[in-house]
Amino acid sequence: MARTRPWEISDELWAKIEPLIPLPEPRPAEKTYLRRPGGGRKPMPARQAFAAIVYVLRTGLQWNALPKEIGNSSSVHRYFQAWERAGFFQNIWAAGLAQYDDMHGIEWEWQSIDGAVHKAPLAVECVGSNPTDRGKKRPQAQSVDRRTRRPLVARRRRSQSP
Repeated sequence: MARTRPWEISDELWAKIEPLIPLPEPRPAEKTYLRRPGGGRKPMPARQAFAAIVYVLRTGLQWNALPKEIGNSSSVHRYFQAWERAGFFQNIWAAGLAQYDDMHGIEWEWQSIDGAVHKAPLAVECVGSNPTDRGKKRPQAQSVDRRTRRPLVARRRRSQSP
């Protein structure tokens, strides 16, 4: 059985993603280059860059830890930043929502967001003090023998005269 590669994008998914990919930013016309047009390293294919970005986002991997067989990490990160500025990922999200709405239907009138992030006003009387606050009467970092550490020699401050 052939081993599957987690960074490969299926043809079906790529057919939906490819029209949404933004065109590369054109180079400024007034800038002169020492190299002839078309010279240098060819750009990474968009499918390979997208597959590498999906791999990084799925695994939680750092950009610099991206395996070389997937792509150059700095190139992949450059694509990610350019596509983010162009709104590519927002367009993918909107297209996915539209497709799901067509398939199953999203009941938009029943959607809600709860953004209440604060303490309940009566929680202190019901529960008691917070266990994490109980140890704050003394400094948390103490030595094992519980002695206070002071320097043996009194040092003078710069503002004090000798």
